[in-house]
Amino acid sequence: MESDKLLSQTLQHIGLTFISLLFAIAIGLPLGILIARRRKLSGTVLGIAGVLQTVPSIALLGFMIPVLGIGAKPAIVALLIYALLPIIRNTYTGIIGIDQHVVEAAKALGMSKIQVLLKIELPLAMPVILAGIRTATVINVGVATLASYIAAGGLGEFIFGGISLNNTNMILAGAIPAALLAIILDGLLALIQRLNFKKLKKLLVVFPLILILLCGFYMLPSAFGSGLKAGFTPEFMGRQDGDLGLKSVYGLKIQTVVINDAVMYKAAYSKALDIISGYSTDGRLKAFGLQILKDDKGIFPPYYAAPIVLQSALDRFPDLEPTLNLLAGKINDSIMTDLNYRADYLHQTPAQIAKDFLVKNKLYQSPRTGNGATVKIGSKIFGEQYVLAEIYSMLIKGNTDYKVETKTGLGGTKICFDALTNNQIDLYPEYTGTGLLAILKPDQKLVAKLIPDKDETYHYVSAEFLSKYQIKWLKPIGFNNSYALMMRQKQAQEIGVNSITDLKNYLDNN
Repeated sequence: MESDKLLSQTLQHIGLTFISLLFAIAIGLPLGILIARRRKLSGTVLGIAGVLQTVPSIALLGFMIPVLGIGAKPAIVALLIYALLPIIRNTYTGIIGIDQHVVEAAKALGMSKIQVLLKIELPLAMPVILAGIRTATVINVGVATLASYIAAGGLGEFIFGGISLNNTNMILAGAIPAALLAIILDGLLALIQRLNFKKLKKLLVVFPLILILLCGFYMLPSAFGSGLKAGFTPEFMGRQDGDLGLKSVYGLKIQTVVINDAVMYKAAYSKALDIISGYSTDGRLKAFGLQILKDDKGIFPPYYAAPIVLQSALDRFPDLEPTLNLLAGKINDSIMTDLNYRADYLHQTPAQIAKDFLVKNKLYQSPRTGNGATVKIGSKIFGEQYVLAEIYSMLIKGNTDYKVETKTGLGGTKICFDALTNNQIDLYPEYTGTGLLAILKPDQKLVAKLIPDKDETYHYVSAEFLSKYQIKWLKPIGFNNSYALMMRQKQAQEIGVNSITDLKNYLDNN
């Protein structure tokens, strides 16, 4: 793992954590003081903050995207929401826990409400308030790893990249620094919490300045990037037919963020990103006015898509293989692009898309009674996989007596493949290039020999999977799926970029 990349992501992670913490303190501290003064409001305010914290973090980020787009803004707001509860609660608890005789004595000496707050209540409550800030900081360090899903950066880029690429070292490269960061910050805040008030008072003067300085860490990595900004999926970042190939073959150098496939196309459309990785059959090309840049040096070879099935499942379900092979050769590139368009842009349900396709191709059969054993179908977390999983589900229900259980949206390659090898699912749709480069990982000489020929790649992957994992590749579905670099069509025309070589030349000259 490149040390400069690790440093860059660590700085971004620290920046995200403290930007959100700064806003959380600015909002949470006054709210805590308010409900300590008006205790009838305490139940409502703490209840709302508590409910917000129970919302799953991925869902919370999802809710933010339509309002704030992608990048740092939705990530900061989500982290701010998670940090609010401990700060509000501890401020409230610290103030109401002060001996009222002390407060009354201060008032008897002629102190105003503001003086009582600043000179009596806040100083006495400060250890409890700092405990809340300490808790919020540790929460934010952990939750900030999810920010990379929406192109906000941070150490989550390594974690999600490692999950997608079945690379434990990459996962640890993100997880260990994040854990150490949480431990270090917790320890530092614990030391501050133990200081006597005289020393603490001096530190509190510079504390906001320290927070602002730490917030600035988020801007450092992007300050040295190129004019254009690229967003790549975690898996694309670590593959030879992805970012590694762009660097080694084209010598492409571009400011890059890691982003989840689900929001990547919208980010390009909204001009949050200039270049994105994608798939040649993706329906969102048409929907968002994107143009594929010509791969003039051939680092994105076409690959077959096919179902991969445990051999033990084929033995248990003798009718399964011929049923799944009913789809073989039935979906070409244009058909798959259209199905993806319906799923990703028109937001039709995978079930409706699958049924329409099967009816049109005279493959649909009404579901049988389903009294047999259960076949478990998995899928990765993008539209094409949902549609293919639903098509296979309907084929099995209509042509056999087996029951079907779908486990869709399992994440990247590693999660799906591990679920298959651990008998959590019986099959899922996979791509020969992914099988070769992300799972088998042969030496580069063999890869260079195989990838120009999709049939040779298919035969090699089939033989190796059966030998190593007792997993069988069934007949290819028909369409060729490959990675591609894309940008907005209008922007490509304006800057004269039609190929990846054009892009490199543009970056070198600007």
